[in-house]
Amino acid sequence: MTQVDRRTFIRESIRTALAMAAVGSLPAIDLLSAPALAAEMPPLAVRKGKDIQRMLEQVINALGGIEAFVKQGDIVVVKPNIGWDRTVELAANTHPEVVKALVQLCLEAGAKQVRIFDRTCNDERRCYTQSGIRAVVEQVKSDRVSLEYMDRRAYQELKISGGVAFDRWHFYKPALEADRLINVPIAKHHSISKLTLGMKNLMGVIGGNRGRLHSNIAESLADINSVIHSDLTVVDATRILVDNGPQGGRLEDVRHTDALIASPDIVAADAYAATLFNYQPEDIPTIVAAANRGLGIMDLKRVRMV
Repeated sequence: MTQVDRRTFIRESIRTALAMAAVGSLPAIDLLSAPALAAEMPPLAVRKGKDIQRMLEQVINALGGIEAFVKQGDIVVVKPNIGWDRTVELAANTHPEVVKALVQLCLEAGAKQVRIFDRTCNDERRCYTQSGIRAVVEQVKSDRVSLEYMDRRAYQELKISGGVAFDRWHFYKPALEADRLINVPIAKHHSISKLTLGMKNLMGVIGGNRGRLHSNIAESLADINSVIHSDLTVVDATRILVDNGPQGGRLEDVRHTDALIASPDIVAADAYAATLFNYQPEDIPTIVAAANRGLGIMDLKRVRMV
C-alpha cells in the first residue's frame, strides 16, 4: 500500500464512520494496523545558508519540487511548532520565514486551501503572535491561506490497532482529512525525549491529556505517527535550541546552524536532525521505536542524499 493509499484509507474510514454515526452509535473508528511506510533509499535534502526562502526552495526542488507533494486543488495542512509564547530568536517555535516560504510554494502549486494550526502549550493567541507566524501569514495576503485556532469539537477518537503505549486516542480531523500534511518542526532539545523533531511535532494535532504520552514517549509517538502520516517533513534547523527545551527562554541556549532538512520520510529527517546535536539516530528512543515499526529509515547509510 502506498503512502497516498494510506491517507485515502484513513480519510475514507473517518467519512464512513461519521456517516454510520448519523444513523447509529459508533464510539471510535477502528484503524487497521498501519502499513510499513519505509521506502528503500528515501531521498533526503539538506541545505545551509542565510537566505531562508532560497534554502527552502532548494530543499524542496531537490526532492522533485513542490509539485511532487502538492497537486492542483489540494487542501494542505502546514503544521509548524507554534506551541510557545516565545519570540523568533529564542528558537522555541518554527521560524516564521520557513512557514511563509512553504505556504507560498503550496499556493504556487495550486493548493485550494492551506491551513496552519497547532495545539499550543501557552495561550494560543499569544503564541501565534509572538512566534511571528501570524504576521507572515498576513503578509501572504491570500484568501486561500488560514491561520486557525483549533476547534475542540473537531477531534475524533481512533482505535489504533497494534498500538504499544495506547490502543486509542483523539486526533484532529482536519489534519487527517487534508489531502496533504506538511510537518514543519523546529529542531530542539527536550527534557524528556532528548529531542523534539518531526515525530513529536505531531503531538500538536492530537487531543486528550498529552502528558500521558510522556511516561513511554518513544512508543507513544510511534503510535501517534502510525496514524498521522506526514507527506513531507521540513525540519527548521536555522537555529536550534540545545538546552532547556522545549520551551527555552535564554539566548545562550540557542545555536545558529543555518540549515533546513527535508524528506518524505519523517524518520530519516529526524535521524539527520539528531546529528546536529552530536547524537546518532540510535541515541534517540523515538527514532528507534519508529524505525522498528517500519515508519521510516533511521540508518543514514540507507538514505539517498539529494
